[in-house]
Amino acid sequence: MKINSFRDLRVYQAAVEAFMKIFEITKTFPKEKMYSMTDQIRRSSRSVCSNIGEAWRRRRYKAAFIAKLNDSETEATETQVWLELALRSGYITQEFNEEMFMEYESIIAQLVVMINQPEKWIIGSVK
Repeated sequence: MKINSFRDLRVYQAAVEAFMKIFEITKTFPKEKMYSMTDQIRRSSRSVCSNIGEAWRRRRYKAAFIAKLNDSETEATETQVWLELALRSGYITQEFNEEMFMEYESIIAQLVVMINQPEKWIIGSVK
């Protein structure tokens, strides 16, 4: 399959799906957590997606491409931390936490492959 856009990337599609699951579950969080936990977990999970899109547009510059993918990787890990905190706070189930943890592990693994093999992705590199 030819990749014409960041939207064609499996890692982007997985990140969007994960965000949507988090968005839906956070609708059930207590209202008093709206500006702390709810906003933070939504922001970090949304940022995984947006950083992949930004990395796609920075493919001319290897270092910039890798940096944005690294940002996406760190946001994915931050999301895992927020999920753990939501679990410990009783807002999500152990099953949901484990499912999402594994989804983000898969996303991180895909990002690491891209980071470790940037030559497969960069175009007309200017260094």
